[in-house]
Amino acid sequence: MDHVHPSRLMRPRRPAMASAPSIHRGAMVPRPWTGFLAGLRQGLNGPAASATEWEQAAARRRRALLLAIGLSAVGAAGLLAHAQTATDQWALRLGQVALYTLLFAWVTAGFVTAMMGFIVQLRGDRHALSAASVANRPIRADARTAIVMPICNENVAAVFAGLRATCESLAATGASRLFDVYLLSDTSDPTIRAAELAAWGQLRDACGDGARVYYRWRQRRSRRKAGNVADFCRRWGRNYRYMVVLDADSVMSGDCLLSLVRLMEAHPRAGILQTAPQACGLSTVHARAQQFAGRVTGRLFTAGMQYWQLGESHYWGHNAIIRIEPFMKHCALAPLRGRGGLSGDILSHDFVEAALMRRAGYHVWLVTDLPGSYEQQPPNLIEELQRDRRWCQGNLQNARLIAEPGLHAVHRAMLLTGAMAYLSAPLWLAFVLLGTLSWLASGAPVIGAGEGVPVEMVVLWGCTVAMLALPRVLGVVTIVLKGESTQYGGTAALVRGALLEGALSVLQAPVRMMAHSIFVVVALTGLRLDWKSPPREAEAVEWSDAARRFMPIGGAVVALLAVVLAIDARVALWMLPVALPLLLATPLSVLTSRVRPGERLRALGVLVTPEESRTPSVLRQAWAHARQTPPAPRWPDVVTDPWLFEVVRQSMGMRNTVTGVRGLARRRLVQRVLQDQDADAVSPAERMRLMSEPQHIAHLRDRLAANSSFGAERARS
Repeated sequence: MDHVHPSRLMRPRRPAMASAPSIHRGAMVPRPWTGFLAGLRQGLNGPAASATEWEQAAARRRRALLLAIGLSAVGAAGLLAHAQTATDQWALRLGQVALYTLLFAWVTAGFVTAMMGFIVQLRGDRHALSAASVANRPIRADARTAIVMPICNENVAAVFAGLRATCESLAATGASRLFDVYLLSDTSDPTIRAAELAAWGQLRDACGDGARVYYRWRQRRSRRKAGNVADFCRRWGRNYRYMVVLDADSVMSGDCLLSLVRLMEAHPRAGILQTAPQACGLSTVHARAQQFAGRVTGRLFTAGMQYWQLGESHYWGHNAIIRIEPFMKHCALAPLRGRGGLSGDILSHDFVEAALMRRAGYHVWLVTDLPGSYEQQPPNLIEELQRDRRWCQGNLQNARLIAEPGLHAVHRAMLLTGAMAYLSAPLWLAFVLLGTLSWLASGAPVIGAGEGVPVEMVVLWGCTVAMLALPRVLGVVTIVLKGESTQYGGTAALVRGALLEGALSVLQAPVRMMAHSIFVVVALTGLRLDWKSPPREAEAVEWSDAARRFMPIGGAVVALLAVVLAIDARVALWMLPVALPLLLATPLSVLTSRVRPGERLRALGVLVTPEESRTPSVLRQAWAHARQTPPAPRWPDVVTDPWLFEVVRQSMGMRNTVTGVRGLARRRLVQRVLQDQDADAVSPAERMRLMSEPQHIAHLRDRLAANSSFGAERARS
């Protein structure tokens, strides 16, 4: 109990300030879902089409996209059917043709989108929503905006470093009076919550008396992030015209925030404006490769999506601005009826909220030319797959809403493609297994008569590889043509980085395919799967952790190869491109999770991004704050550190927890702590309760202080 946190020596005292403004309650009532079959009976009609110029352009572009997908699918089906050997295994042949046709159409959709993005990068798009069109536009004083950041058991130092840099950048614009900041915590760990409160207090002190930075912790943590944002809207949404939603790893510049508000003010029918955040800030090989890919290849896909979606775009759940009034009225999310993994609270809420906003008559835009929006990628492959497991279940769940009445056709398509992003993995796996079975059943490859590979198959596989690889090539070409290669270390370094990132992607693709296939099975069946990720700050993957996750898959691959080799050794050639990366998954995940090799690549100028060669000031500030973060408090500091105690008490609000059964239970808890003279003896659940009940934590603080003073007096006497 004699531990003294550094905050006692370094914290200035400031007047007591409420942790949140007075509640101005509003309604946000979810509308029950119609259901898939009932929705089909009602028809798939969307909002009434209007004749605006951008909508006509969007319709033409979507027809071109669908035509390209349809023609490619028909061509692939014809070529594969013609190339197959005439055997009695007609069911296997038909299954292969059906699967490959669907998968070829899926690859074509991504390829054509990237080609559209390539054209936009070079020629621009006059129908797109552009931040340049509202530069220096004045903002009215009543355009109040809330910046909301939902957090849950995060790396507190990193979260608050980024948020402080965002607040400082906003203050530098001179327009911070238009913005309030809300930290919306669903944290369940008392130590992390104490660190959040200490960091919140430090942030308020650093920002000064004029800053309005609020903290809200939910006792009833329902519906995850979507429920947290909805709780904010019901309490304080009526105070604001807009809200900017951030993730825990988001950083945004003040100029970016102001541009979003200006765009909203200039387009009254805009409901959501989504920025294209750039990934940055981590140095592991895996993270650097993902950051580089997003900058080189991802920009084409983002611009391509903007090209054919226009005002019916999608929302990624963060780094976006939302018009609050229609969001509260139309975007509340009811749980999905039923049991199993595809029912209950909606997990991937963002796509659904965008669809509901468009159904209400408001537009959803993706703004790709707006700098100053940043995020972080998972530092290693295991973290990425942990995130994908949640996204997989959420996207499959969203597919149940495809037939909801009134949704726009584009948003129905996005709900479908969101599910297909994960369903494609087991479909590719099934295609490979069908090919293996056909080979074994017929004694020769189904793609030929034993005399070699037919020309049709060479064309099909060549087209598939080209459509997967060409966006990377065109990403490099775009950067060179626009004279931006110096931001990537020069043209030679850019090419080397693209080759390295492409090689890593090829090696990781089978691992992702297998993991996503498992996640799909788990989501569809409701089976339990323990795939917990290490903490965010633990970037490096341990060999034991990687082996525990990937060795079962590797063992299954070895067993399958042994069986196949015993039957027909030639079949192993069909399986090798998938089997070999799966056998290397453990060392691959470990070695790409290390920071030191990533730093060596940066020193060589490989996988360098513009945020590293010319770092924006808001990122420099965020990284500097992260390095200067004081030690996190321990639990006893909550009652022994006067400054932290006041911060904790302010965060509770005016709650009366003295009377009733709860009051009696808390008095007994306080008495037990006093008897033990050890605040560390309190269980995590009891700590969370004490940090939410001002009278009892104050009583505990006073009694501990009194006992310490009495003990000191007795020692002196």
